[in-house]
Amino acid sequence: MRGPHNILRLVRTAATFERTGAMAVVLEQMDAPPALRAAARVLGWPFRWLGYKGDPALPPVTRAITALGPSYIKLGQILSTRPDFVGGELALQLRVLQDKLPPFPTFEARRMVERDLGRPVDTIFSEFSEPVAAASIAQVHQARLVEGQRKVAVKVLRPGIARAFRRDIDAFYFGARMVELLAPQTRRLRPMDVIAHFDATVQQELDLRTEAAAAGEFKANTAGDAGFAVPAVEWHLSGRAVLTLDWAEGIPMGELEAIDAAGHDRVALADRVIAMFLRHALRDGYFHADMHQGNLKVAPSGDIVALDFGIMGRLDEYTRRVYAEILMGFIRKDYRRVAEVHFEAGYVPADRDVDLFAQALRAVGEPIFGMDASRISMGRLLAYLFEVTERFGMETRTELILLQRTMVVVEGVARTLNPQMNLWTAAAPEVERYIRTNLGPRAFARDLYRTAQVLARFGPHLPQAVEQALRRPDRTVIVERGRRKRSAALWYIAGLGTAAVALVAAAAI
Repeated sequence: MRGPHNILRLVRTAATFERTGAMAVVLEQMDAPPALRAAARVLGWPFRWLGYKGDPALPPVTRAITALGPSYIKLGQILSTRPDFVGGELALQLRVLQDKLPPFPTFEARRMVERDLGRPVDTIFSEFSEPVAAASIAQVHQARLVEGQRKVAVKVLRPGIARAFRRDIDAFYFGARMVELLAPQTRRLRPMDVIAHFDATVQQELDLRTEAAAAGEFKANTAGDAGFAVPAVEWHLSGRAVLTLDWAEGIPMGELEAIDAAGHDRVALADRVIAMFLRHALRDGYFHADMHQGNLKVAPSGDIVALDFGIMGRLDEYTRRVYAEILMGFIRKDYRRVAEVHFEAGYVPADRDVDLFAQALRAVGEPIFGMDASRISMGRLLAYLFEVTERFGMETRTELILLQRTMVVVEGVARTLNPQMNLWTAAAPEVERYIRTNLGPRAFARDLYRTAQVLARFGPHLPQAVEQALRRPDRTVIVERGRRKRSAALWYIAGLGTAAVALVAAAAI
């Protein structure tokens, strides 16, 4: 966030948006306040000549972002997950933003492979093709191993990409701080946190060892999922700048005519795409967060093959339960329960009226469920839900926004395969299975048993700890910042009681 280059980069950014006509679109879509509009115009209009021209065939916003380069393309993709921040229409435009760029020379890729793996390319691969795909951060080559002659995909980072991203990310932080200063009402949306999330995402993508670990974890989680496959990582041929995976044969998910010609059942594929996404999100709490057609193939066996693990999403166990309860509450039209779940999770401030919130949720749910089943969108439902929670003071939760954005993308893939699909018919089995496993009496008993296991590890220390706590003079209830906190002794005694109940419950299972 230091240095004059930040100001210069923002001036060129504003100038490019002004020159391409994107500035007016962005300010309007974001409903920017007067101070922010004035600052943008001051930075952009006088220096319009400094802006990049871009491709006139593209829409203004896409044209500007593509012209500014890889960092801006990636930021645009991240902002497409934040309709609350950039507005619904602009988020939709950014969602189709492609990061396809001209490839860099193959000799550069070979040199990076040799430097990263410490071996000549010809001793590892008997074949090493020209680029078969090139994106903003890396490009992919098809290769064949010397040992075993197996085909593999070799992903190689663009030379100098880390330095270029670091420069631009500093400017993004500076810009986010300016937005917060000029438009205080945006602080609730946490612009600095948006850039921090972008920064963390990019740093993961710039170290292909992280993507290798993500692919390995995802493959292990999904090993038992019939009809779904993840390529294996060649760990000994992967490093910071190189990732080698088994080559995945198959038809890209967007090539419908080829899928039909191969005899695959598109209706079954559409249902499976939805089911697999929900299974991974709810069961594992770890899901592919970039499941567009370009990252999915249909294998000759009919399996869905996932590719590109640079953007993955995580949900902790508690959040998964909240998400499942919200979905089931809407399915059952139990809006009061949906409202209570939001309050119990702390998503909505406790000083708001739960009945008014439930009424607002009814206004979200009823119009959607009045539609034909094939037109109901879970992504639209969640988008409407976030609009309501915003009015009731819910702070932005990045993990839920990412989940909602991915749900919209997955829905788009599924409806492309089968325009008449009933989303809820495809989704209900996975949601119900999760709820049966994680929200019933047996799940409660299992949670108590886990609690007992944790407490048992501290068992030898508990008697002495309780005695020390009881001998301390501060055994009263302390009121701090309006919240009651009990003394350590009471917590220890409560823990012992919980452990006893848990052990009894576990014995009864």
